[in-house]
Amino acid sequence: MSSVAKIIFFILGWKIVGNLPDQKKFVVIIAPHTSNWDFFMFILVKFACNIKVCFIGKHTIFIGPIGWLLKKLGGIPVERSSSHNVVDTIVNEFSKRESMIFALSPEGTRSYLDHWKSGFYHIARKANVPVVTAFLDTRTKTIGWGPSFIMTDDKHQDLDKIRLFFDGKQGFKPHRYSQVRFLN
Repeated sequence: MSSVAKIIFFILGWKIVGNLPDQKKFVVIIAPHTSNWDFFMFILVKFACNIKVCFIGKHTIFIGPIGWLLKKLGGIPVERSSSHNVVDTIVNEFSKRESMIFALSPEGTRSYLDHWKSGFYHIARKANVPVVTAFLDTRTKTIGWGPSFIMTDDKHQDLDKIRLFFDGKQGFKPHRYSQVRFLN
């Protein structure tokens, strides 16, 4: 499957850049998330880089054959009515596993928001794992891995560092890219 994914990237004219850290557990934040194509592109990266990645999705999409496929790809269905439960569920998964790469979009949606959701920060802090940046940039047709960060007690300062990395990256629908800031 790795070769097929690499061929697809080649045909599309995209290039995978950067390297994953040599660690067994970490949170990956993927941005910008502005289109349904983002999921497809990062599933291709998952196969091209031959990595096992977990991700969450609204429980309502994990039904029937699509639900089965999403679970096989690493999906974990969650009821998103309480963000606290989602954070605790993922932290618990980190504690149970010897290795785990957990990916999410901090925007939480493909639509424009004036802020990022802070779940990735809380998961990384509680699970004591680094946050690795992953991106796609339609201007340069690159997708891949950026730097990793250890979250501190100062979430706003941490996000300032992350913002510097994502500055200039453009998604498929740039007008939908959310501001890289926390609500509070």
